[in-house]
Amino acid sequence: MDRSRRTALVVGIAVILAAVASLGMYRVVARMPARTAEVKTVDVVVAQHPLTLGTRLTADHVKVVKWPADSPVAGTFTKVEEVVDRGLIAPVEPNEPLTQTKLAALEAGAGLPPSIPPGMRAVSVKVNEVVGVAGFVVPGTRVDVMVTLTSRKQQSEDSVTRVVVSNAQVLTAGTKYDQEKAKEGAPIPSTVVTLLVTPEDGERIALAASDGQIMLALRNPLDTAPTTTTGVRTAGLLGGQAAAPAAPAKPRVARASAPARPAQAEPAPAQPAKYTVEAIRGAKRSEETVR
Repeated sequence: MDRSRRTALVVGIAVILAAVASLGMYRVVARMPARTAEVKTVDVVVAQHPLTLGTRLTADHVKVVKWPADSPVAGTFTKVEEVVDRGLIAPVEPNEPLTQTKLAALEAGAGLPPSIPPGMRAVSVKVNEVVGVAGFVVPGTRVDVMVTLTSRKQQSEDSVTRVVVSNAQVLTAGTKYDQEKAKEGAPIPSTVVTLLVTPEDGERIALAASDGQIMLALRNPLDTAPTTTTGVRTAGLLGGQAAAPAAPAKPRVARASAPARPAQAEPAPAQPAKYTVEAIRGAKRSEETVR
């Protein structure tokens, strides 16, 4: 056997042995049992789909999933029965764990009332597209409540506009909850807006709605500083001031008229002057008078 054939034979045998060894190793590895890391889990009740504020939970709204035990969420529930027939006081996203802070208390019912914190009140005001900031006053936004009052004094009208309630939270807009449009940033045409305010602010809003015209001013939710203004009146609308009362006219002092001077007789016209001329006629001289 020459050298070239011997080399080809050795290479072929090496390839066959490598293929057989690889196949055997593959079969051995494939038969080995898979090893999985054991992770401790606990049961947690989560939402199956988006849930809006005020929803009364049923068994179809929630489900139980396995949650890592080393990353617990405070206030969660482990059984579906613990959340059924309780109302939501905050919106919930899919697969979000339900906690005590998102559910109303037992026997509190559902709807808007359980979502009102203690010491606060929900006040509804009637609005239109202009008052409601073109439909962008949606649940969760913050607004200032302004009122315009008009008074009549001495047959003239004087109007004033001022912020009466600052940084009020909008609970609902419209006659039903519409959280989906609010999340997408779309306007919500509504005729009623419900605000979360203190009892004192609720009185101010009620009086403003009764005696004047209400306007809502949308504000940045990160701007929490209270709005403090002195208001604006009709006279100062264009930067001017109210007209000052006219100063009383000074009384005129009657002056005594000077006595009439007696008429003086006009002087008689002066007579024309007379001139004397010396006339010489030959050797004779004479004086003649001319005018």
